[in-house]
Amino acid sequence: MPAAPRARPSDLFTPEDWAPFQSRSRWLGPLLVLHCWAVIAAAVALGVLWPVLIPLSVAVIGTRQLGLAILMHEAAHGSLSPDRRLNDFLGHWFCAVPVGATLNAYRPYHLAHHKYAQQPEDPDLVLSAPFPVSRASLRRKIVRDLSGQTFFKQRVLLPLTALRGRVSGAATDDHANEAIVTGRSVAPFLLVNAALLTAAIAAGVWWAFFALWLLPMATWFPMATRLRNIAEHACVEGSTTDPFRAARTTRAAWWERAFVAPYWVNFHAEHHLFMWVNSYKLPALHEKLREKGMLDRMEVAPGYLSVLSKATGRNSV
Repeated sequence: MPAAPRARPSDLFTPEDWAPFQSRSRWLGPLLVLHCWAVIAAAVALGVLWPVLIPLSVAVIGTRQLGLAILMHEAAHGSLSPDRRLNDFLGHWFCAVPVGATLNAYRPYHLAHHKYAQQPEDPDLVLSAPFPVSRASLRRKIVRDLSGQTFFKQRVLLPLTALRGRVSGAATDDHANEAIVTGRSVAPFLLVNAALLTAAIAAGVWWAFFALWLLPMATWFPMATRLRNIAEHACVEGSTTDPFRAARTTRAAWWERAFVAPYWVNFHAEHHLFMWVNSYKLPALHEKLREKGMLDRMEVAPGYLSVLSKATGRNSV
């Protein structure tokens, strides 16, 4: 099984250039987790106080649920904290479990994705291999996401299959998610969500758990995850042979960062080049690669609409 091609920092940067990207903060990672939950809490309060704003709250919360999965991904790389125990505790209980995942299952899965990125052994190849697709096909996928069908497959059918010990290796892009569902993740997921429901009942807004936590998880979260997955690897020419083209970076506008791509996840080409660099340093790494004249070698999209255009085989949206 040949591993994906690699780039070495020493091939591009002097030791002085590279030094800032090697250090890891003790407090920024935990603050990002706190920020994610604070945004969720604020959006819940907004929906409770002004129910007319519930659709906006659903989109914001669904994106931050994706944010929790992204921060779980950060923990899988040991990047939430240089303290391994704190890194794994935050990444598992405050990021993975609330959205139905387990860090211990996700970490080896994701590191295999990096080792074999876009090779036949890549466990995430199912996310990018089908593209480009027709507009009708993409529309059907998004309808499945927003109607809760994808959620049902991921959060009901897959756990039942996992609990019975009959997990199939033939996953589809409806099943693939940042949140890796296993039999071991079901009980913690139910426990944490029971605690959230209890808190909502104690606050006198029991309905908020369903309208402002489960509904975003069942609708916006899968859709935002799908769009982000498409943007990361779909339709990138040369991705199997050139480490600079193993993934795509998307220049996200503020509204795209707010509703599709939180926590610098749009800098995915940089992440695949040097996967141990903290997510909050990826914009600076992007600029450093620009200084080195390397962006022309990379796949950089001007926005998510442009990516969807390419993923559906069109020149414009």
